[in-house]
Amino acid sequence: MSSCIRNEEKEYQNLEEALENPVSVYHLRLADKQLTSLPEEFRNLQNLQSLDLSINLFTSFPKEIGELQNLRDLDLSNTKLTSLPKEIGDLQNLRDLDLSNTKLTSLPKEIGDLQNLRDLDLSYTKLTSLPKEIGDLQNLRALFLSSNQLTALPKEIGNLRNLVHLDLSHNELASLPNEIGDLHNLRALFLSSNQLTSLPEEIEKLQNLRDLSLSSNQFTSFPKEIEKLQNLQALYLSFNQFTSFPKEIGDLQNLQALDLSSNQLTSLPKEIGELQNLRDLDLSNTKLTSLPKEIGDLQNLRALFLSSNQLTALPKEIGNLRNLVHLDLSYNELASLPEEIGNLQNLKSLYLNDSLSSQEREKIKKLFPNCNIQFLHDYE
Repeated sequence: MSSCIRNEEKEYQNLEEALENPVSVYHLRLADKQLTSLPEEFRNLQNLQSLDLSINLFTSFPKEIGELQNLRDLDLSNTKLTSLPKEIGDLQNLRDLDLSNTKLTSLPKEIGDLQNLRDLDLSYTKLTSLPKEIGDLQNLRALFLSSNQLTALPKEIGNLRNLVHLDLSHNELASLPNEIGDLHNLRALFLSSNQLTSLPEEIEKLQNLRDLSLSSNQFTSFPKEIEKLQNLQALYLSFNQFTSFPKEIGDLQNLQALDLSSNQLTSLPKEIGELQNLRDLDLSNTKLTSLPKEIGDLQNLRALFLSSNQLTALPKEIGNLRNLVHLDLSYNELASLPEEIGNLQNLKSLYLNDSLSSQEREKIKKLFPNCNIQFLHDYE
């Protein structure tokens, strides 16, 4: 028994050694071996559970793998694979499949036969579409599809009811199917760097969602559907075309991180102060000319980024942010800071313009003797 346990724990890294006693091999790592094919004897590794063939020179799927019925984890990332055979569906015990950084342009419909698959990584390939059978992967928990050329999703994506993590960033999606709202267990949804201008109403059904990234899309107004996502903890909306924000932002009471940087915001609603659990707020590179006094109500805020705006003054309530650790006020039009800024004794880093008068700079240095203060040069 102990010998069997040791064999199951051992990871082989030499193909010749593995083939000498194939029944004893459970884990085989052959990454970065310049392999272009596998020997016919490879099919004798019938007890193999995990196989790492990443960073090799395969251009086609080694047919020998299709006979390894006990395989649970297969890594073919960073190879030159251009397609998958229908035999991929024979690997009924597969739980983790990594095909990232390959040259795949499509998936066979048999991908849907992998009923035990839990993690599927197809990021950084050349996929332009997904087969509807992707929706048959009932046990899938994580699906990585970033950095492809997807223009649409099949409605069957909504059948992945156990999905927890979905990454669709860096594609060419202009819309989402309504069925996206059926992913009731989803906790993380990444949609940055697409062509989205709106969200389907059904998105508000994702009540378990914790992380939502919509950065670098084409939104001109805040998607009202987000207001219903009461358990959201992180919301990334940078690099869109927002000009204003609704008062309903205050409804997201569990929000801990909010990124609104690189938009066209000129003001914030006073309801921003209702985000009592907020820890990180990025408002850099917008067009803010002032802050509402309610900004001082963010008692748990630890990082506040306000660089590259048009602020001429700060509200005295800024001094209420006593848990603040990082404050970036660089590249604004501030001539001075309110006296209450001295209350921020937990500050570890403070960024300001060097256009402040020497008197003002000296005053700030005395207020924060233990803080890393940077006075940055104005843009040319």
